Amino acid sequence: MINIQNLHKKFGKNQVLSGVDLSIEDGGIFAVLGPNGSGKTTLIKSILGMVIPNKGNISVLDANIRNSWRYRQEIDYLPQIANFPGNLKVKELIRMIKDLRQKPSDEEKLIEVFTLEPFLDKKLSTLSGGTKQKVNIVLTFMFDSPLMILDEPTTGLDPLSLIRLKELIKEEKQKGKTILITSHIMQFVEEMADEIVYLLEGKIYFRGSMKDLKTKTGQADFEHAIAAISTQTADA
Repeated sequence: MINIQNLHKKFGKNQVLSGVDLSIEDGGIFAVLGPNGSGKTTLIKSILGMVIPNKGNISVLDANIRNSWRYRQEIDYLPQIANFPGNLKVKELIRMIKDLRQKPSDEEKLIEVFTLEPFLDKKLSTLSGGTKQKVNIVLTFMFDSPLMILDEPTTGLDPLSLIRLKELIKEEKQKGKTILITSHIMQFVEEMADEIVYLLEGKIYFRGSMKDLKTKTGQADFEHAIAAISTQTADA
């Protein structure tokens, strides 16, 4: 599904990724974790082709992404911050994204799940942050692609919407999809993820299951295990 080899990326003098090697097979939920500045966003944007690495190779769906764009049609991406055109109505934005993607979509079900019917004729500039995030989720989940990348998907969601999001993610996993998630909410990660990829200073310091992480750090709960590996890597 995703194969990354010896990935390096610099912004000026700042080395953001330093020889990242990562292989993710078909199916399952993978949480990409790490403190601010660890390289998570750069790694995600490199997979999406939004950042061009200085060195290394990335393959998605068995095809090298260099000088290619068509592979992106097989990815559903939820950005951390959705910068929608404020003058558009919600239904206009949904129609525009459908026209751009040119793929079968199932937005009606999602609109109902997240109770967005009353907002369809409202301009995006008038919506609250939580409602914008629901629109963001609809735009991501209304297509059927084998790879999903969800960057901080819980941002701004009320408890009921969070429950429905988790149900959606589990449904997509049951279809055999590969799902990459970044999140600072450890309870959400613990509940959802099959594997953890922990980045620090542009390198992968841990890859494995929750059980593996707890064994490695000697901690009984996930939050303390993440804190422990952060301390271990910082002291290394």
